[in-house]
Amino acid sequence: MKRKLLATLLAVTTLVSMTACGGSNTPAESSAAAPAESSSEAAPAESSAEAPAEAPAEKQDVALRMWGAEEDQAMLQGMIDTFVAEYADVANITVELGVESESTAKDTVLTDIEAAADVYAFASDQINDLVNAGALLSIDSMDGALQAYAGKSVADVKAANASGSVDAASVDGTLYAYPMTADNGYFLYYDSTVVSAEDAKSWDTLLAAAEAGGKKAGMTIASGWYNAGFFYGAGFTTGLNADGTTAIDFNGTADYTGVQVTQGMIKIASHPAFMAIADGDISNQIASGSLCAVVSGTWDASAAQTAFGEGYAATKLPTFDIAGTQVQQGSVAGFKLVGVNAFSQNAGWAALLADWITNEQNQQIRFDTREIGPSNVNVAASDAVAANTAIAALSEQSAYGVVQVVGGKYWDPTSTFGQMIAQGELSVDDEAGIQAALDTMVAGVSAAE
Repeated sequence: MKRKLLATLLAVTTLVSMTACGGSNTPAESSAAAPAESSSEAAPAESSAEAPAEAPAEKQDVALRMWGAEEDQAMLQGMIDTFVAEYADVANITVELGVESESTAKDTVLTDIEAAADVYAFASDQINDLVNAGALLSIDSMDGALQAYAGKSVADVKAANASGSVDAASVDGTLYAYPMTADNGYFLYYDSTVVSAEDAKSWDTLLAAAEAGGKKAGMTIASGWYNAGFFYGAGFTTGLNADGTTAIDFNGTADYTGVQVTQGMIKIASHPAFMAIADGDISNQIASGSLCAVVSGTWDASAAQTAFGEGYAATKLPTFDIAGTQVQQGSVAGFKLVGVNAFSQNAGWAALLADWITNEQNQQIRFDTREIGPSNVNVAASDAVAANTAIAALSEQSAYGVVQVVGGKYWDPTSTFGQMIAQGELSVDDEAGIQAALDTMVAGVSAAE
């Protein structure tokens, strides 16, 4: 039935010569070739399927380009091969696979959107800039192509993935990307031969256990990605204003005051068993053997397992003291997404490819191959994922994670603020000094781009 539907759709769809991205001055609101998404200017795919085909449709030649992380190239090529095989009887599909890190995708794409790949992966904190620049096609607009060719709707895609990942892939209620992973966050690794599960529940008991064991508990403080978790846990927020600047309230009052949150951070950083780790140096410090606990993400699972051996364990972040009350430390909940270039000349096929490499089967492959945390709810609920120490901890912490939305001016001031805490430049008792540091940070973060 599926192949009959495909053949009928192809027979009644006007075919034009296909290229990869480029050669157009406006974003592709509808694919130049089948599969085409439904739109107000074109008949839905379902109605087209009812038209009789007078002759067998000729197979299309479809050329696409896709970017993915260097370490994922072999895995992605396997996914491409199965995609090509899936549609081999209706299209001659070629996919050129290139290397582009999710962390740098936005900068590369925005250099020349039309020259960018048809399909590319990126970190969720880049989505606002990509949408504002017109670099992403609305996935909602591709519903017709998905239903006709993949046998699913956009609503099915949303239901198949964790709600947080769908939110991260959406802007103003419109889905602009396919969720791919839900593992771009941080939690606590610890050595259970030094730190008990009970000790790991709060920074107070964690640091006491580390000191008693002659070890350190570490975290990167001089980073607006890591240190924001303290403020998020206390109820503070970040976001974007209409002009693209960052809205931030860390120097105000939420459930607690910004000063009180900072005092809690200073208490941790000033403890003799605490190690303030430079951004990017966590793996090296884990390997040094001086740590019995560290805040990091799934990318350091191997290093932590090697260092802690039989004591290897992980859990959600500890609570920390704010004005005499233990408050759960929050975190940044990051996701990796796959988008379709708004200028793609094969938008329908690009959307199908993006859907394919992020579907349940291929998210399972990602986990099996590289232990990448899935956004797909079925894969995430599997016994194998539950048995994975790092991903289980990340899943536990995800209840306290926040999708971080900030502008470009956010990073340097928050890093400087964290550095002041890490280096002991702020005193717990100096509330005026803390408030001044908060004011300076917020002024820098919220400055015009």
